[in-house]
This record gives sequence, C-alpha cells and structure tokens, in this order.
Amino acid sequence: MGMFFAQADAAPLMLPDSIQKAHFAQTVEKIVNMDFSEVFSSLLSESVWILIKIAIALAIYFIGRWIVRRILRLLDAAFERRKVDVSLRSFMHNTISVVFSLILIMIVVQTLGVNVTSLIAVFSAATLAIGMALSGTAQNFAGGVMILLMKPYRVGDYISAQGQSGTVREIKLFSTVICTVDNQTIYIPNNAIATAIIDNYSTADDRRVDWTVSIAYGDDVDVARKAILSILAEDTRVYREPAPVVWVSALADSSVNLVVRVWTKNSDYWDVFFENNEKFYKQLPLHGINFPFPQMDVHVKKE
Repeated sequence: MGMFFAQADAAPLMLPDSIQKAHFAQTVEKIVNMDFSEVFSSLLSESVWILIKIAIALAIYFIGRWIVRRILRLLDAAFERRKVDVSLRSFMHNTISVVFSLILIMIVVQTLGVNVTSLIAVFSAATLAIGMALSGTAQNFAGGVMILLMKPYRVGDYISAQGQSGTVREIKLFSTVICTVDNQTIYIPNNAIATAIIDNYSTADDRRVDWTVSIAYGDDVDVARKAILSILAEDTRVYREPAPVVWVSALADSSVNLVVRVWTKNSDYWDVFFENNEKFYKQLPLHGINFPFPQMDVHVKKE
C-alpha cells in the first residue's frame, strides 16, 4: 500500500515507510474533511460559465451567418450593377461563401475556449493529407479557375462536352452543372471539361441547318431540288442570304442522297430542323419523289 501511494506521487525513489504513512494520513484527512458544498459551488460556477460561453458562441454564429448572407447579397448587387459575367458571379459567390464560413467557424471555436493555433496546425496537416489523397479535387478547382479565365462557355450557353449536351446552368467550385433538353441535371468535373473538346453552340447568332434526304434511283433530282427549295421558301425563319442549297452528296447502295443546307437564327435551329423534316416527308411524295427502302438484288444463276 505504501509503495502504491509513493508511485502515485511520482517519486523517483522509494520513500521511507514513515514518510509514506504521513502522506497516506494527509490523503485520508483531505477526503474526510472535504467540503462538498464548496465543490458543488465550484462545479455550478464552472457550469454557468460554460453555458455562457456556449450562448455567446451560438450568438456569434447566428449573427455571423446573417452578416455573411448580407455581404453576399451586397456582392451580388455590386456584380449586377457592374454587369459582371454570370459565370464569374456564381463562382465568386460560392468561393466567398466558403471562405467566410470557415472564418466564422474558427471564431466560434475560439470563443468556446479551444486553442485556435493548435487547431489551425492540425487543420493544415489534415488539409495537406487530404489534399494529397484528393488531388483530383484541387485539379477541379484549378479547372474552374481556368474556365472562368479562358471563358470557353458561360452560364446559359448550350454546349456539348464529355459526351453530354445541355445548357450550362452553373459553374461551381469543382464542377459545371448543365441541364439537358429532357431536364436532366448533369455534373461534369471542371478538370475534365477544362481539358476536353467543347462544342459551344451559343457563341454565334446564326447556325446552319443540315438535312440528308434520300430519294430513289430513277427519281428526277431537279424535281426533288425544286420541291425542297419551294418548301424552304415558305419558312420565313430560313435566311435568303446565304441562300438554301440542295446538292447530291452520295450515290448510296439503295438511294441517291441529297444534302440540304440553310442558315437560320441560333434560337430557331431545332424548330426549323424538325418542322421542315416533317414537311419533306409529307410533301415530296406529292411531287413524285419516293423514299427508298434498303434493298438487295439477288441473281440466281442456273447451270
């Protein structure tokens, strides 16, 4: 027993038996004479102080969130007045929101009594480790910065990239959000799209519409050309200059393929394409033009 208390006092050497007994007597006396009311008062005082710190931290958090939202609204208004690009506006909004949120969290943690310096050191080490593990995420962030600087597309543009096509809805910190024509939301990593081939269909005001119309062998190409041009002449959305053209593009196995090209507004592209495609199908047979089916001639030789 004496050795136990000696070790509890962290004595480097074994103490004499008389000194061990004196220490044991002092310990017993402290326990017997303990003032529980004083202990309870001390615990109550500490609990009240902890609750006060928690209340102050919560107040700082909610007030800070209100201030951050207010700052973001002011920045959005300033961007709107200065006609800042929508893509850059969205990216800056997300970045500033994340930075201010991290600062607010650090202030709240410091208010609770946590050593922020040590926390920052731990956070930096963790960030380095996570950054090495998630190097792709950093590349996506860098890709987002490149997209905003080079501006291959903007919010509202219709693009095709990485096998996906749709309207750019938002450029976020790590990904680009596009909305397809059937209202699907696609998230493409910024690093992948920044280094990919991008078809941007919204940069020009005008766009060419192409059709391939197959007619049967033996049909009059001039009659087909005249019929197609008359159909296009009725569409006021089709430009007269450059004028529509109809050419023979290929002599295929079962058909003569005509390529039809016209110019129209970018916004009218799909309407012009689909509506005239239907008109070709309905009206060309009225002019004696036939649409051939794939066919094969088989010759049987008798011996």
